[in-house]
Amino acid sequence: MPRPSAKEYGAPHQNYINYTSGKDYSILVQQYQERITESWSAVPVEKTNFAYAPDKWTIKQMLQHVIDTERIFAYRALAIARQEPAALLGFDENEYAKNGTAANRNWKDMLIEWRVVRQSTNLLFASFTEEQMKSMGTASGHPISVNALGFIIFGHALHHLHVLKERYDI
Repeated sequence: MPRPSAKEYGAPHQNYINYTSGKDYSILVQQYQERITESWSAVPVEKTNFAYAPDKWTIKQMLQHVIDTERIFAYRALAIARQEPAALLGFDENEYAKNGTAANRNWKDMLIEWRVVRQSTNLLFASFTEEQMKSMGTASGHPISVNALGFIIFGHALHHLHVLKERYDI
């Protein structure tokens, strides 16, 4: 599958697509899987409850957000690949963070969960046929393809690694 065209996703996802390079999901896995996992694993446990400013997420909350968002995007890919006719709703990331339990979680458990979610997503995308990867649906009020969701998943994770480096000095 080629990189997604602008017709395969809405403008809010352009930034995430821009974080990626490569022409298909399997190349994204080769290029970014270890980098993303190693970056989260390199965060010192004593910094995981740090937020760079008042009312900003802690590092734990940010990782929980990345995990939650990957699950949501993977669900969207599954629903669209299976020809779900209904438009898929958006979600409020701040409500998810507020109502999550990241502050009480063990950092090592969160890293394990992240790896398992990543592996699950990779297996899901490996199961899609080329025709399913081309499937289009609607999510958060925008057209989206299964193919674009694969790029968005990686781009979203890479975006948060950039935030981690720039704002959390990790």
